[in-house]
Formats: sequence, structure tokens, C-alpha cells
Amino acid sequence: MSDTPTQDFSLTRELVLLAVLATLWGASYTFIKIGVETIPPVTFIAARTLIAGGLLLAIIKMRGLSLPRDPAVWKRFFIQACINSVVPFTLVAWAEQTVNAGLATILNSTTPIFAFLLTALITRHEPVTTRKVFGVAAGVVGISLIIGLEAFNGIGKELVAQLAIVAATISYAVAAIFGKGFKGLDPMMPAAGSMICGAVILIPVSLVVDQPWTLAPSAHSLLALLGLSVFSTALAFVIYFRLINTLGTVGATSQAYLRVPIGVGIGVLFLGESLTSTAWIGLVCVIAGVAAMTLPARKRATVPA
Repeated sequence: MSDTPTQDFSLTRELVLLAVLATLWGASYTFIKIGVETIPPVTFIAARTLIAGGLLLAIIKMRGLSLPRDPAVWKRFFIQACINSVVPFTLVAWAEQTVNAGLATILNSTTPIFAFLLTALITRHEPVTTRKVFGVAAGVVGISLIIGLEAFNGIGKELVAQLAIVAATISYAVAAIFGKGFKGLDPMMPAAGSMICGAVILIPVSLVVDQPWTLAPSAHSLLALLGLSVFSTALAFVIYFRLINTLGTVGATSQAYLRVPIGVGIGVLFLGESLTSTAWIGLVCVIAGVAAMTLPARKRATVPA
């Protein structure tokens, strides 16, 4: 996949789509918060992956394409499903039984920071710049302000849940690195394939652990599940892959810091949530850190001889 965006597009339209994508992914934490009120996390995420995978498969069929049949490719889809949906989706859903959607949004937005740390320590294929070091430092300070200071208040279970979200964020970072191996495929293929694999993994677990036929989910939770699956997963992926081709990968990933204030604002507006003073400071640090990691560097102007 090329990092160079195509030029045959309306910049205004693409920037509007970027804002829509940030809103869809920012809203996902509120959808999850409402959904897990009456639907257990494993069953909730199993249904999410099944619905989203089915919709993405339908879109692929409408485009006249078909999923690859190579077993080696599906093995990679399976691994991607584990690290990009099964583990992080379930951790976030479990954590949001006690953690506010706003805090989940902030903590989960630091994926670019962890991705850079992992690449710098393991693969070492990205240069270590002053700006990226600042981004890592700001992100770590933000997480520490949100989790570390609140730990002294004896939150207990909520502290464990917050750490679970950080673990999910690290899993997303690993998935981002692993996902570079899908460059030869249409971007929607690994999205649909990993969602389908995720459903295959989680549905049997849901049947054994939660026995979903015994559940009585509320209408609000069911609507949240549909909203999460259709809009914040399937539709969001379609928009994301379009933006990769128009704005480039850097432009598309810039939603990582746009969705933080949007996600927090949605939680405040629709769930009546509030952040502590230290969490607000942490929010600013995280936005600054993620922006430093994702915004393109300015090219130096050349002076003609």
C-alpha cells in the first residue's frame, strides 16, 4: 500500500469524511458502554465481529471481488483477528463495565505511541526523531496522570480495567505492525477476513460461557450493538480504506488524535460523564503525543543556488 495519496479527489470532501471517521470511532466507546450494560462482553464482541464481518463481506461481493483462498493468507487473517479484534475488543468491552467511555477513548488512542515504541525496540525500521520522542513522553505522562494518580485513590477494580484498556492498546499496536504484511491485498480483505475469523473464535466461547439464549438484553444495548457493528466498524472501515487511497496513510491515521476530544465529548453529552482535573490534563498530553506521532513532518524548503 503506498503512502502517497492520489490527487484526483475533493480535499474538502475527504476532510469531511475524516471528521466522520473520527466521530464514528470516537462514538464506539459510548456504544460499547451502553451495550455491555445488559450484554456480556464476550457475546457483545462476538456479535460485533459477526455483523461487521458479514457487512464487509457483502461490500466486497458488491465490488465484484472475493476473499483469498490461500490457507497461508487465512492463517495471517486468524492471527490478525486475535491481536486486532478478539483480544483488544473484548478487553475494552470488559473494562467499560466500570470505566467511563471518555477515559477509554483517551487511553485507547495511544496506539501510535506504543506502535512506535515496539518498532523502535524490536523492528527498528522507523527513525527516532526528537518529535517522536516528545510524542512518546507526552503520551506516557498522559496515561500516568489518568491511571497513576487515580491509583492512589484506591479505585481497585477500575484501576485493573484501565490497565486492561492499555493492554488492548498495546495489542492494537502489535496488530498495526503485523498488518504491514497485507500490503499486497486490497485493504478490505484483511478487515473482512479478520472479522470473520474473530467471529469464528468468539461465537463458540460465547455459547459456552454466556449461553446467549438465556440473556435478556435491553433495547438500548441491542441498538448500541447495531450502531457499533454497522457504523463504527463496517462503515468506518470502508471510509478508512477510502481515505488511505485519497489522503494517504498518514492523513488517514490523523483521526487518532481527532477522535479523542470527539469520543470524550460524546461520553459527556450522552452519558453524562465527567473527567477529573488530572484526567483533563492527561487528555491534553495524550492529544499532543498522538499528534506528534501522526502528523507529517514539514519538508524543509530548498533555497535555489
